[in-house]
Amino acid sequence: MAVDETCPVCRTAEVVCAKWTLLLVRDLAEGRSRFCELERSLAGISPRTLSLRLRALEVQEIVERHTFPEVPPRVEYALTEKGRALLPIIEDMRAYGEEWLGIADLAPAGADFVDPDALAVA
Repeated sequence: MAVDETCPVCRTAEVVCAKWTLLLVRDLAEGRSRFCELERSLAGISPRTLSLRLRALEVQEIVERHTFPEVPPRVEYALTEKGRALLPIIEDMRAYGEEWLGIADLAPAGADFVDPDALAVA
């Protein structure tokens, strides 16, 4: 995606449009999570991809990593203030989806029935 460095919309889109970013922020909105919890909640993400996304979000100061000096080591991830500032965007997307993109909108053309369980997102 070409980014106009002077455009705040372009710069924000560059952050939030990265694959898995909004779903990671959504899951971390509930509080601190461990790697394995995030991996379970994001069906389809590989451990390598999750690790890379978390690292990128740390560099962007959206997520912070907390390492506890225990055996075995425990690591938790949490949103920073900058990360929590993305929550209204996610809530607006949720509201838009509920109002304008209902389950019926996801049915293939000509389909009479959509199984809601088939559309469930982790």
